[in-house]
Amino acid sequence: MQIANSYDYQSNPATKDSPWIRRLFIIIAVVFMVIMLVIPLLAVFYEALKNGWDLYVASLVEPEAVQAIKLTLLTAAIVLPINMIMGVAIAWLVTRYQFRGKQLVTTLLDLPFSVSPVVAGLMFILLFGLNSPVGGWLEGLGFQIIFAVPGIVLATLFVTFPFIARELIPVMQTQGDSEEQAALTLGASGWQTFWHITLPNIKWALLYGLILTNARAMGEFGAVSVVSGHIRGETNTMPLLVEIAYNEYNFTAAFALSSLLAALALLTLLVQQVMTKLQERKFAKSERLQAAPDLPVSANPTDEDGLITDGQTIDKSRTVDRRPNSDD
Repeated sequence: MQIANSYDYQSNPATKDSPWIRRLFIIIAVVFMVIMLVIPLLAVFYEALKNGWDLYVASLVEPEAVQAIKLTLLTAAIVLPINMIMGVAIAWLVTRYQFRGKQLVTTLLDLPFSVSPVVAGLMFILLFGLNSPVGGWLEGLGFQIIFAVPGIVLATLFVTFPFIARELIPVMQTQGDSEEQAALTLGASGWQTFWHITLPNIKWALLYGLILTNARAMGEFGAVSVVSGHIRGETNTMPLLVEIAYNEYNFTAAFALSSLLAALALLTLLVQQVMTKLQERKFAKSERLQAAPDLPVSANPTDEDGLITDGQTIDKSRTVDRRPNSDD
């Protein structure tokens, strides 16, 4: 009775938007993205290349530009593995254990999203500056944090560490720990369980988190600007050098570095899209395998006279009809 009286919302025109409303929303979305994303991005590449390819390349191979590129890549190379380890550890802690203060941990995890990067840089200056006890003690040991590479790494770590954990926590909560508990019950060690059960289940979310972390690490400006000191040839990353070149009216160098950052961002998006397609294909394949019946698969061809299976020929005329007889 309920099925007969069920209301077909899809076939009812009253619940459907008019075609012109759908087209209007599509036009608004496309126009907004073109104005806010596509045109500025094309303008950056145009300004970088309008004076010729030779000047563009020359701007990127200058000593200061090369140093900024190296420092940016070095910072990302240091930040990524640290964030990966800490992100997996925090996600494991939040999803696999119940403890007092768990809500506080998840709240603090979002702190870099709510605190301004400039404020984060000032916090590190207060902690590790020359006038602070810790910074003065480290300076006496010959180890400088602020206005050096370690300060840039710390500031970048602060603004990027939530990405991996935030990608992993929903996935690990959805999957649960039944497979891990089964592996431990069968005698697997903790590391075996992690490498063979946990890591394969979270690998896509982990890669997404790494991509987001890398993009933010290379493009971070606020926190790095505070702790770097803008020392030419030493502590300027690519975003900082873009600002310096633009303020000095060296527009070609500024837009050349900006285009390089934009190209790295586009490459990151391309990698993410490829990973998304691979994941969708994997899920679709697994769903097809689960939905398909268990049919025997023959690796050898079949001819008209006989059925070839595992290298043996079975004559069709000698096969026994095992269908039930109506006389039985």
